[in-house]
Amino acid sequence: MAGRATKQSSAIPAWRKRIEDRIAKARALIGRLISFRSGNNRPRVVRTVRMAFAGTNISFSQPDITQKLTEHIDDLKQKIAAWERRIRRFTERSRPFNQNRLFQSDQKGLYKSLERPEVRGAGPGPDQANTVAFWRGLWSEPVNHSEGPWMEVVASQSASVTPMDPVTITPEDMAEAVRRAPNWKSSRLDGLHYYCLKRFVVAPDSFKRLSIRSHSRASSLLGSLTWFL
Repeated sequence: MAGRATKQSSAIPAWRKRIEDRIAKARALIGRLISFRSGNNRPRVVRTVRMAFAGTNISFSQPDITQKLTEHIDDLKQKIAAWERRIRRFTERSRPFNQNRLFQSDQKGLYKSLERPEVRGAGPGPDQANTVAFWRGLWSEPVNHSEGPWMEVVASQSASVTPMDPVTITPEDMAEAVRRAPNWKSSRLDGLHYYCLKRFVVAPDSFKRLSIRSHSRASSLLGSLTWFL
């Protein structure tokens, strides 16, 4: 039922198709009006302009016909902008609505729809020596930083902060933390799901080292930010 509802919601509504048809017809009419204003008096163009001004007191013999054409073109452009805003509001509202509903029914499908295709060049890769020389030229150049007096204040305030006790993370702790994680979610940059992490039998030591390193970095950052809190 959930999958069928998702497919039905992805179809274009009938009212949106009608608005898109109005936009297409209005743009075509704008093109004919601009062409007539520029001096194109072909029968098809003249017939379209007469139909556009049908039911009004405007005639081609009026001296201000050019101004009337410009005003009508501006009115059509404003209508097109209003119709496009209506479609845009619907799109901005329906996208998170459909994503929330898909999250409840198919989390893996939601994450797959959010992935961006990687853009890879077809040419040869960069030369290693040139790459090393480029970055070495950037990072090896001496730079004089102008550090303000507030840096010394932060350093003095952070010196009195008691460092946190070292945290020992065991493979059992990592296995327990991963066990409670949802299967089709991922907190890694490589997009690896927790479902795959739960099946690893050799990797807990690597995870433990990464967790300890992340914890130490977070502790040092917390000590630096204590002065601001």
